[in-house]
Amino acid sequence: MQYDPIKKTLGRFFNRNPLTLRLFYRMLDILLLRTWHVHRALRSFARNNRNKKEVHVLDAGSGFGQYSWYMARKNPRWHITGIDVKEEEVEACNAFFNKTGKQNARFFRGDLRQYVQPESFDLILSVDVMEHIEEDETVFGNFYRSLKPGGMLLINTPSDLGGSDVDNEHDASFIEEHVRDGYSIYEIRDKLARAGFYLTETNYTYGRPGNIAWRISIKFPMMLLNRSKAFLIILPLYYLLTMPPVLLLNLADLHGEHTKGTGLMVQSWKKT
Repeated sequence: MQYDPIKKTLGRFFNRNPLTLRLFYRMLDILLLRTWHVHRALRSFARNNRNKKEVHVLDAGSGFGQYSWYMARKNPRWHITGIDVKEEEVEACNAFFNKTGKQNARFFRGDLRQYVQPESFDLILSVDVMEHIEEDETVFGNFYRSLKPGGMLLINTPSDLGGSDVDNEHDASFIEEHVRDGYSIYEIRDKLARAGFYLTETNYTYGRPGNIAWRISIKFPMMLLNRSKAFLIILPLYYLLTMPPVLLLNLADLHGEHTKGTGLMVQSWKKT
């Protein structure tokens, strides 16, 4: 399934004004389990860096800008740079942040395969980006060079244990734009070590409860939207009926420990 046309349709629908885009961000915060895991990691990073006067963040592959919005609202002393290859999304994010008066985030069009700002960032956030980039080790090296000493890289990406809805070698990825179905823990650790990172922690997400929630809340609606955009009309009713069990499943995934899962949360540090 092609995901980008659906994303473009949703973006244009909700980008009409700041109120609808805020509503869209809130929906993503509630709906996407990966957001729950990313927000928890960001809160932990904020606590560990609360004594810093300023924190500089790279939102690498900023997309709709929902993670930059979360960080900018929660942490006024953070300075956020969003980079994305899609000019339309960059322009929409800058317009929204200007209209809402948030001056601590700015967005630019750029290719992560070439983007390097030596020792500029305390934190680099990359959410569901690396599965779209063939030259991942080049990007990991760019991230390493762009981090300040002691800085942290936070990655969310599919794992090789069913990520992209691929359970065996004959399955096709649910998202056609993915260039890889997912990483193994050992593969991503090795690649980050070769880039220079001295310590990497990896945890599975989307265990059994999260995977069920994903199928109900993301896979099935996206399949219907891919067939017809008219499904947008009944989407609110669909989520009204399905959200209570989805939220319970997401909570179970967030607070559970998973020996395997279809997602990975990766935290990697540059030496001081």
